[in-house]
Amino acid sequence: MKTILKLLFISFTFSCYQCTVDKPIKKSSAIVSIAKDSSILKNSLQEAVKTSWDSLNKKNVTAFFTEFGKQNKESQVLIKTKFGAIKILLYADVPVHRANFLFLVQRAYFNTTVIYRVAKNFVIQGGNSDETYTRTQRTLYGNYLIAPEFKKHRKHKYGALAAARQWEKNPKKLSSPFEFYIVHNRKGAHHLNNEHTVFGEVISGFDTLDKISNVEVGVDEWPIDDIKMTIEVLD
Repeated sequence: MKTILKLLFISFTFSCYQCTVDKPIKKSSAIVSIAKDSSILKNSLQEAVKTSWDSLNKKNVTAFFTEFGKQNKESQVLIKTKFGAIKILLYADVPVHRANFLFLVQRAYFNTTVIYRVAKNFVIQGGNSDETYTRTQRTLYGNYLIAPEFKKHRKHKYGALAAARQWEKNPKKLSSPFEFYIVHNRKGAHHLNNEHTVFGEVISGFDTLDKISNVEVGVDEWPIDDIKMTIEVLD
């Protein structure tokens, strides 16, 4: 499993692995915007959110998740691992990232993924695996990306939850919808402010983060033993 997933990790590079690079991060093509006066499209999106997820594609990401967020106002999720649980508060002022995360949690996407990077005193990162279900979900909507939602008051503090993204050929700093990381440095990781979108924070389970941070990893910061996780919505 680990060998296959490493290949996926290298090929997709939807990770924060390059977060230590000092140069500015750049993202690629912009998300296609939806026509402002398209009431027909808005109504169809509203109906689609109620009935199915087939309408989500890389061209209507913002519109889809804006509507999804209106209908799903939950703000807390629970990440469960063999080391314990981590309770997360999702921020309302980054609505698209919040809605996307809830969407994936509801579809049980993360339940077949692993924490695949443990960079001690920096970040703990997850959201990918080589499971068939995981691969299927990642390709179902054409690997869509999310426009950044930077907020001046949302910093990479200790316990911050942020979206991973590709640094190269990504001038608009588009986020990966599937992969996330949690800052595990007591002083924060403020060199990443306004480079990655912070969309939540840990409110309990810091002891679990500490346990995870102490696992044995390889030279690539990949845990020797897979750290599986499941995520559920709390409210």
